[in-house]
Amino acid sequence: MRIRAIGAAVTGALALSAFAVPAAQADGSLGDTKITKVVVDGDNKVSVGTSAAKTIKVSVTATDNSGIAGAEEFDLIGPGTGYLSTGKPTCTAASATTSTCTASVTVDSQTDYLSNASAGTWYVNAWIDANDDDYVWKDKAGSFKFQRAAKLTANASPEPVKKGKTITVTGKLIRADWEAYPLPKYVNYASQSVKLQFRKKSSSTYTTVKTIKSNASGNLSTTVKASVDGYFRYSFAGTTTTVAVNATGDLIDVK
Repeated sequence: MRIRAIGAAVTGALALSAFAVPAAQADGSLGDTKITKVVVDGDNKVSVGTSAAKTIKVSVTATDNSGIAGAEEFDLIGPGTGYLSTGKPTCTAASATTSTCTASVTVDSQTDYLSNASAGTWYVNAWIDANDDDYVWKDKAGSFKFQRAAKLTANASPEPVKKGKTITVTGKLIRADWEAYPLPKYVNYASQSVKLQFRKKSSSTYTTVKTIKSNASGNLSTTVKASVDGYFRYSFAGTTTTVAVNATGDLIDVK
């Protein structure tokens, strides 16, 4: 199913469906049915950019002594008017008593009226039915991050460079603006702490050299002394609303 409402900038007939968010229900159950695990997109993190549609997979594992009969569509609830509803789940038995029910929903920032205010922590509401007519309904059965995608670059110069000379490492941090008109686009992400990292050419491990902040234009710039051949990159740890991202390492040839 398509997204119901993840933003307030809607008008006319669309607004009728856009704000039709289900009323909150209290948790409830009958018998011994239990939800034991909820996983969204494999790692409970969803990153949405500005062009490609994103399919979100939701898996809910449940148990009952009679086995699991099925599940209702999962509701995904986020900040503001954030709301998604999956298709009908398919339940696969792992044993006589335990099944994992999976379903998905596709989000497209170009057509689904995403609001930047809806980025953050989301929750999965789930209803599971057992073979003996027991059931469990649980608000906030699991949580996940629904985040704005980000991009990060790094460029070290001059190259080649003599040992002991100064290297300038520049870069830029941008993130998805779902509300940009006429279409979503990436915009500057200012005042964010970003780590400058380095790894020797012979190593696979980056270490942090220093931490700086992006300026008002999302730009990054700092200097270091050249020592050995290796790669410089910037690394952004992410925020509640924006995904973590690493720049591609830029090789410096030290003479």
